[in-house]
Amino acid sequence: DRARGRAPIPVAMTALGPLPRTASAAPVALGGEAAPLVLLAGGSGIVGRGAIEIVPADSGASLGAAMADLQRRSGDEAGRRVVGLMPFRADLPAYAYAVEAIDGNLPEPAARPRGTLTVRQDPSPQNYAAAVRAAVEAIAAEGSGLRKVVLARSLVVGSSEGFDIPTLLSRLRRDKSVLTFSVPLPALPGERRTLVGATPELLVRKRAGTVISEPLAGSAARSSDPATDRERAEGLLRSEKDLREHRPVVEAVLDALAPYCTGLRASAPAIASTATMWHLGTRIEGTLRSADTTAAELAAALHPTPAVCGTPREAARALIAALEPVERGFFAGALGWSDARGDGDWHVVIRCAEIGERTARLFAGAGIVEGSEPEAELRETEAKFAALLRALGIEEAA
Repeated sequence: DRARGRAPIPVAMTALGPLPRTASAAPVALGGEAAPLVLLAGGSGIVGRGAIEIVPADSGASLGAAMADLQRRSGDEAGRRVVGLMPFRADLPAYAYAVEAIDGNLPEPAARPRGTLTVRQDPSPQNYAAAVRAAVEAIAAEGSGLRKVVLARSLVVGSSEGFDIPTLLSRLRRDKSVLTFSVPLPALPGERRTLVGATPELLVRKRAGTVISEPLAGSAARSSDPATDRERAEGLLRSEKDLREHRPVVEAVLDALAPYCTGLRASAPAIASTATMWHLGTRIEGTLRSADTTAAELAAALHPTPAVCGTPREAARALIAALEPVERGFFAGALGWSDARGDGDWHVVIRCAEIGERTARLFAGAGIVEGSEPEAELRETEAKFAALLRALGIEEAA
């Protein structure tokens, strides 16, 4: 970039949150004290540092091009990955990361005092319940066409001593069924921000001529009692409400992948689990018409699925904008990597938090369909906060 006359922009000079359409596309160095970029699933993944490039918004097409360009500029080193991050909103810029790998190990947690932690609900439980009721009414309204809308809420956690990202990652990493991630973001002057989470949902995996997606929708909290835990899992498969929530997600994924594939197969809904939640999941596999189709292109075509938005997509987006008081940013976005062949894995950004110096904002959402009950949806979001609250050292009951 220096050879092309573009100087890197210091990371502290960029704006908070997904940047406006006019943001510079120059790379931003993320070295020094910035948290490493981490994507770990199972026994492998990415741990590294690098630079971020701000990509103009246009539903992911520019992101795919920027990632391919970063891949070319990074050289042909074997195994090199480029990482992409899409926000929930299609009209906001995305980020592309050129990753310089450190090794496969997480950084060591730092020894620091725990300090005082505070938690604030935003919106309040009462206001979230009111939004759920409004969504149910909108779905039931004659001629609305709405079948499902996903409504999110957040918790704001304050810490007198700040947050240790390596400690948080180490705790989240104990659950091997999820993708544990840490993605440094452009920051306010003097304050670094990091997107941290542990998502169970694979948006798309592309390897040569094959594609896999594993959408999740329909959830129940895990129980420490084995009999109750098993009953909740089995109950999901019998739940008319949860199957009604799950079905449009599978349909939307099949519809989005169909133009790219010569054949698609979908399993029957099955139970998927994390340490804190049960989910209804469906495995979808396909054969690509062209092996040159990239993972980033497929992710852009799928994002956002009804699992995090609703259906029809644009009607659900409009209702979310009307009912949610907090900007989602990268919650319910998409995060993934691609290699020089265009192969890669992309995940849905859920079970996440945006971590600042002294404040962390956690997000969780619930799918609202006909028959949804506000108190039940509130309890579902509370259960989905559990993994991050535990990793932060907060008991959910508190």
